[in-house]
Amino acid sequence: MKKLKEEFKLLTWKKKNKLGLALATLLFAGGTALAALPVHAAPKESKLPCQELFHDMQGTLVIKNLKTDRTFVCNSERSQQRFTPESSFKVPNALIGLEVAAVQDEYDVKRWDGVVRPFEVWNRDHSLASAMRASAIWYYQAMARDIGAERMKSYVNRLQYGNMDISGGIDTFWLNSSLKISAEEQVGFMEELVEETLPFQEQTMKTVKRIMIDNDQDDYTVHGKTGTRLSDMGLGWYVGYVERGKTDWVFATNVDSSGTTAKTVTMEALKRLGIL
Repeated sequence: MKKLKEEFKLLTWKKKNKLGLALATLLFAGGTALAALPVHAAPKESKLPCQELFHDMQGTLVIKNLKTDRTFVCNSERSQQRFTPESSFKVPNALIGLEVAAVQDEYDVKRWDGVVRPFEVWNRDHSLASAMRASAIWYYQAMARDIGAERMKSYVNRLQYGNMDISGGIDTFWLNSSLKISAEEQVGFMEELVEETLPFQEQTMKTVKRIMIDNDQDDYTVHGKTGTRLSDMGLGWYVGYVERGKTDWVFATNVDSSGTTAKTVTMEALKRLGIL
């Protein structure tokens, strides 16, 4: 009976249109983007000054209102180009780890192995939640090994996560390796997470959304995860969503820089749109 329920849940999920982004055409002169919006869009939200946001950096940004489906895009061509997710993969990794009981909950601690790593905050014991906040790669690599290649591949395929290629090694495939995903696909994944329609238990999704909280204010809450290609600091991600009242906005940004830069660009765009 449990297996039948899981199969029914998976089939129901697959029937949904995973992306449904309806990406806007970019028309802004001089490299600045003007999104072609639905007729119900408010005029004050009609412009997204991409050139001012990215300056001389190459990158892309997608922001989608889940209530109206209004979508803002900088560099629509790049938004469909796949890149390695780097530490933004900690979000699906955490979902899978919890679902298959590779970790018990957000408080499940792994002991530091004593190997000194580049960031001091990594060099200590971590829980699932603290390793998400500190982006401690070693914790999520250890969890991926506990998940195992077979179960990892099964869930990455169910999620239709990017190119679904984990051939680069069970604890490295998302780090400048075989797995790749676009900003458009990241937004689709985040939308499913917000709406809790991914093929996971409800509690699993709620837990991961909670440990993704990055900025909690009276008027809004930002749930987000950065990712940086540490080999050259030449690729950065910031993916997640904003809760504001009864409206959720999902976002994905990548730049030819660090995750910190991607986050800065995203936060400025959210402010310009009046979301923050």
